[in-house]
Amino acid sequence: MVRDGNKTFTLLENNPSVMTKLANGLVYSLSQPALLSLVPRPVYALLVILPLTPAWRADREAEHADGGAYAGTGTQEPVMLLKQTTWYACGSNRLLHCALNGEAKEFIERAMLTLWTEERAQHLYNSAEFEKLHQSVATMGDARAPSAEEGDKLGQHFVAFVKGSNGHLWQLEGPLKGPIDRGLPPADADALSPTAIERGIARVIALDIAGGGSDLQFSATALAPTVHLQ
Repeated sequence: MVRDGNKTFTLLENNPSVMTKLANGLVYSLSQPALLSLVPRPVYALLVILPLTPAWRADREAEHADGGAYAGTGTQEPVMLLKQTTWYACGSNRLLHCALNGEAKEFIERAMLTLWTEERAQHLYNSAEFEKLHQSVATMGDARAPSAEEGDKLGQHFVAFVKGSNGHLWQLEGPLKGPIDRGLPPADADALSPTAIERGIARVIALDIAGGGSDLQFSATALAPTVHLQ
């Protein structure tokens, strides 16, 4: 399907089964230690879907107001950005950011790492394999996959929080000019640590509350080790 000259994917549900077998840790709570203890550790990345509220939108625009287009490339890049150019590929795009950064970045072909941002985006856009995989899981969720028109009205937004090769927590979103550095958590802190939560998803929630919101609903999926039950 094509929209405004660009390919259009079917919207994904933020469901662990949809996000491949790697995303095994469904996050039940971000504030209760007893529930967080159920999530396998370490958590390599956190994939979140939530409304793009006016307060968050204004904050994102302010953070990128003075910056130019991201030009990072090469093996020294702390995180790899994959710019989103396909409509409604936000879920699979952010999952790629979760899965291809951190320790997994060491296994990416060097030829891909040395591509410029726009070249990477075009490579992903032209990938028939990526499109086929996305579409194959688009209807696996518990809810009916929304149409493109319904997706426009939902106002939901995917965001990835990952730890980069420099140990910093990074906020990654395909449409943004570049990755956002959320600082350096303690060395032993993973992407679901109190510090990472405070600088990541909790920061977005605080923006909404400060803007007059009171009930920001979201769901989060943790990229974590597989649990082998005895």
